[in-house]
Amino acid sequence: MRRRSRERLYLLGVGAFFVGKAANLLLNAAAFPRLRPRPTPPEAARVSILIPARDEARTLPHTLPGVLAQGAGEVLVLDDHSADDTARLAAGLGARVLRGAPLPPGWVGKSWACEQLAGAARGDLLIFTDADVFWRPGALGAVLRALEDSGADLLTVLPRHTGLTPGARLLTPLVDAAVLGWLPYPLLRTRWPLATVANGQLMAFRRAAYRRAGGHAAVRAELLEDTQLARRLKAAGGRVVPALGQGCVEVTMYRSYRESLGGFGKNALGVHLDSRALLLGLGLWHLLAYTLPWLRPASPGVWALRVAGLSERALVNLVSGRRRVPDLAEGLLGPLTPLLALPAYALALRRTVRWKGREYPAR
Repeated sequence: MRRRSRERLYLLGVGAFFVGKAANLLLNAAAFPRLRPRPTPPEAARVSILIPARDEARTLPHTLPGVLAQGAGEVLVLDDHSADDTARLAAGLGARVLRGAPLPPGWVGKSWACEQLAGAARGDLLIFTDADVFWRPGALGAVLRALEDSGADLLTVLPRHTGLTPGARLLTPLVDAAVLGWLPYPLLRTRWPLATVANGQLMAFRRAAYRRAGGHAAVRAELLEDTQLARRLKAAGGRVVPALGQGCVEVTMYRSYRESLGGFGKNALGVHLDSRALLLGLGLWHLLAYTLPWLRPASPGVWALRVAGLSERALVNLVSGRRRVPDLAEGLLGPLTPLLALPAYALALRRTVRWKGREYPAR
């Protein structure tokens, strides 16, 4: 009898979890802003697009031309002590290149690069974007329209994933699943600082709001500097608005499963509010929800959980604008995803984090 009660409790608990996530995903499908290509407006002359770059010689020839074609007032690339031809390539493509100063004690490399870029920028609107982000035609117009329509002090964009290798598909798209499946858009629009999502791949600030939040100097030691800076801005009374990049802004974050592990391991603790207990608890819960149903004897209830786990990632990809067959087939990874993420959790639990050739203390 007790075994049957435990079985019923398990099915009800995990079932409620999937129902809640499905409801949240449907809400975000209806409410989450999406960028649409727009002509570049005259106010683009006030825009500074700022790109921190460290060892990006392989990436910039593919992404930088699209940024330069947007018509911004200026495009600055900071070469953060690259060991390759990043600076020469960026200058040859037409960007203004800054040589990064040595990394001061207590700073994370990206925050230091962004702080230098902000100091050199002339625009009233500061758009930080990563070197691996593709800006498609009409993207800058789309960002400026969304910034204006929303009244945001910070517009942060989740680029659509593109160019995923089979290995990168295993974990990389979980960025979208985490945002769209867990965070209801109406909650993100409240003034509660913890209810904030930001993506350093594209963050468009009004300069005054950026400085009011303390700039990147205020988050100099944070590995999850994008979200922490957005929280500070919201706490200072600013408005933070997230949007989906759709066909305007795309990204190839990682080229392999191994690279994905490094990236997720770097950010996992910060995403879980710097709580190792929360990280481990949710990791265990995901095993119970997505993997365990495939190890239990089949029953109608267990099959319902299996179908829910298989469907979720496909539905997330539909909402984020990834609708090709290989993208939708990622749903089949549902039972394996918690197992594939275990090495990233192990990395996150270490006392130091290594990223782009530098080592930082973890929280």
